[in-house]
Amino acid sequence: DCGKWFYTLPDLPDASVCSPDCGLLYGRELRLKADDKAHRARKLVLRSKSDWLKLCQKEFNAFIRLRDMNEPCISCGRWHQGQWHASHYRAVGGLGSPLRFNELNCHRACSVCNNHKSGNLLEYRIALIKKIGLPLVEWLEKDYPSQNWKTEDIKWLTKYYKEAQKQFLLDPVESTPF
Repeated sequence: DCGKWFYTLPDLPDASVCSPDCGLLYGRELRLKADDKAHRARKLVLRSKSDWLKLCQKEFNAFIRLRDMNEPCISCGRWHQGQWHASHYRAVGGLGSPLRFNELNCHRACSVCNNHKSGNLLEYRIALIKKIGLPLVEWLEKDYPSQNWKTEDIKWLTKYYKEAQKQFLLDPVESTPF
């Protein structure tokens, strides 16, 4: 901790501190790290399904914005310096939306179109047909039964989209689905 160079004695080959004072500081640091790790583990256990869903949505949206970073707004076709959103063509609605984490249903949009124009859906649909084709857009427009997301599935998706973001940053060309 103090940064001083020291030699270990033959009797104590595993020594990691140079003096008793450094030993006290080092011990406190180890206890704080252990307490912090235990605290994070307790918080993880106490997360509700809703908390996991919010975290998963955050990771999914970050992936969509990253995936579409070289494209303009899906609705208006403009580039701007403002905030970008991950805009769902079919609204997420409640907890049971089956298209919530469908990558074909979500694309990068400007905050003006997504928030103030409610997605600007007419223009969104036209651009979406150009991007993924009419058959897939019609597939998205079908009515689907509500989905009961299981916590384990949500945890898996969260991990998947965290890894997908890392993979995309390593190789953006290989990771692009369109």
